[in-house]
Amino acid sequence: MTRSARHRLPCTGPDVLGTDAAAHARQLAETFDAVLGSGPVRRAPRPVVSASWERSLAARVDPDRRTPPVVHAPDELGDIRAAHPLGAVMPLVRDSLVGIAEDAVHLVLVTDAAGHVLWREGAVELLGPADRVGLFPGTNWSEAAIGTNAMGTTLVLDAPVQIHSAEHLVRTYHSWTCVAAPVHDPDTGAVLGAVDVSGPLRTMHPSLAQLVATTAQLAETELRVRLAESDQRFLLRNAPHLASLRGTPGALVTPTGRVLATEPSGGWPERVDLDGATEWVLLPGGREAQVEPLAEGYLLRAPQRPSRAPGQVRPSALSLRVTGNGAPSAVLDGRAVPLPLRAAEILTALALHPEGLTGEQLAYLLYGDDGNQTTVRVQVRRLRALVGADVLRTRPYRLVGAVDSDFGSARRALRAGQVAAALRACAGPLLPRSDAPEIRQLREELTAGLRSAVLATRDVELVHAFVLHPQGQDDLDAHDRLLALLPAGDPRAAGVALRAARLRAE
Repeated sequence: MTRSARHRLPCTGPDVLGTDAAAHARQLAETFDAVLGSGPVRRAPRPVVSASWERSLAARVDPDRRTPPVVHAPDELGDIRAAHPLGAVMPLVRDSLVGIAEDAVHLVLVTDAAGHVLWREGAVELLGPADRVGLFPGTNWSEAAIGTNAMGTTLVLDAPVQIHSAEHLVRTYHSWTCVAAPVHDPDTGAVLGAVDVSGPLRTMHPSLAQLVATTAQLAETELRVRLAESDQRFLLRNAPHLASLRGTPGALVTPTGRVLATEPSGGWPERVDLDGATEWVLLPGGREAQVEPLAEGYLLRAPQRPSRAPGQVRPSALSLRVTGNGAPSAVLDGRAVPLPLRAAEILTALALHPEGLTGEQLAYLLYGDDGNQTTVRVQVRRLRALVGADVLRTRPYRLVGAVDSDFGSARRALRAGQVAAALRACAGPLLPRSDAPEIRQLREELTAGLRSAVLATRDVELVHAFVLHPQGQDDLDAHDRLLALLPAGDPRAAGVALRAARLRAE
């Protein structure tokens, strides 16, 4: 059976979303003109499209821009393709999609993680029209470069995306439709690039969206098989290095830090952070391992170090990251320490009071009048098991060593009038799930301080950064302030106005 016969889909008849292509495109064009022209909006864009328009306009993409920028010259592409991991799965991509694309008068495009098109294949009769609108290898199709499109948007969302006709932000592509899906590195989980099918909107079949997503999954499976084979070769060639340790704990590690084999078994993490490591690397639990480069990876040796003399304590360095909607965390002497909410609350309170707190004071700050010293004592005991007794001392409860925090940096920057620095330091609200009185008070102080400082400024870029920030993305006053400051014709205005209208409706 031929490639085309295996995968052929009927490309006449129903098209995108199962409706008449021309009528659907007209509806999208009406929405596009209404939203970007600030007219009455009868049909809102799909949420995925609306959010992408906002990001694109914030990146100053002009809806009347003609084509994407060229980032790679033709004579550079050969070496770039040869070095890219997706080159290994291009035969599979061709087998799955190119026959269909040729039959349907479409193109198959494959990008890297930055949205740069590296490969293009498909219908010969579409190559000329594609060249004229910048759909060729070497161009940048990220959202920031050319606005909403399937390739760029799928890389932002890390999910399959279909963009049809006037859902593209740039008018040039309103006669095109495209579907794309990301491909991930099975080793690190990072996005390697995107697989896309693009073509005239009249011939796009709705089943192509599922086929593109399936092709991306098949590509990941192929990469996973190749990775397993590479791991096996690495182990076979380097097992003697591990055996040569003769009882010293050690591990064979890939260039990306995955631990493949250990001696003795157990007690090692699945992955080691080798970024910046030269001779030694810090392991979870505070152990250190010597790094010995191999031809295909690394051999780690973890010799037993002599214990410190009694009373000899090295000052610790503790860094707290407790703002934003992510899980709170700490970095202790270069080692990441995930924090339960209550542990993060205690560390935050102690960082605010470097002189130390009694059990009664700490209980009050965490629980108010209902605070119980016995409960606090149990929680501190658990926390000391996480960070060590050398870091969290008792009588009074206090942190020892160098302590810094994201909220501390934001507070200092605000006091110094450095509003942009404060915004960068603060990833969002302070421990947003916490009801502890001390935390709630500091959270409100930080939020109000940032907001007040931003609304008082005439710095357009600062106000724009604030409305994109978790602290300001739902602040209607900040959006109105930005609209008042933006110069006439600024391409960001439409996206800000769209978001402001949505906030008013809420």
